[in-house]
Amino acid sequence: MSQPILSVRGLRKRFGGLIATDNVDLDVVEGEIHALIGPNGAGKTTLLTQLFGELSHDEGEIRLEGEPIDALATPQRVQRGLARTFQINQLLPDFSMLDNVALAVQARQGHSFRFFADARRDKGLRQRAREHLTTAGLAHRAEVKVADLSHGEQKQLEFAIALACEPRLMLLDEPMAGLGHAESEQMVAMLSGLKGRVTMLLVEHDMDAVFALADRISVLVYGRIIATGTAQEIRDNEDVRTAYLGEGDA
Repeated sequence: MSQPILSVRGLRKRFGGLIATDNVDLDVVEGEIHALIGPNGAGKTTLLTQLFGELSHDEGEIRLEGEPIDALATPQRVQRGLARTFQINQLLPDFSMLDNVALAVQARQGHSFRFFADARRDKGLRQRAREHLTTAGLAHRAEVKVADLSHGEQKQLEFAIALACEPRLMLLDEPMAGLGHAESEQMVAMLSGLKGRVTMLLVEHDMDAVFALADRISVLVYGRIIATGTAQEIRDNEDVRTAYLGEGDA
């Protein structure tokens, strides 16, 4: 296996008597799509939140490209190459898609926001933003206001914003959530087209999408990873079938 771009060892997070992440060990290899699956309440989003620096952990270590990032705040982790999408979008509804992505490009380059003026006037920022929208399949809708987009288009836009951070590793939190069949297929095609170019840690409940996209899959149950392997290895794993896929006796 190649050198991991993300390495997590012994990660724990407690909320009173509840253990949200329990001694998590996880490696994500550069260029792969690594899926993280598990039942509701397993701790998947909590783990992503810890990786992104929005929630501190009680024990353990997180390394990005071999360097510890535990002490870094979220903006510093973004500068190091982490990006994230969310179950609930974080978009500016009264601005166009192009404005939203241009602001992300501006932030990545370290400019001030100055009432959004720079992002709306700077041709270089906007050209780069258009490139990210093209990757996300949205270039033809660049000037449309976010509030007028479909749910699927908003999901794609959030992905374009994450790309604007020029990530070494992208954390995707349920990108298929709330999408119809056609929109899900479009999202899968977009993510598949980026395989090998962008490393992704994908949290997703849509198992058809997971099995179509993932190079490797880790299964999180009650805050603990119980198995990691290829799609076929996960399908064949008795512990996974019992605990999550619902095919065991329990």
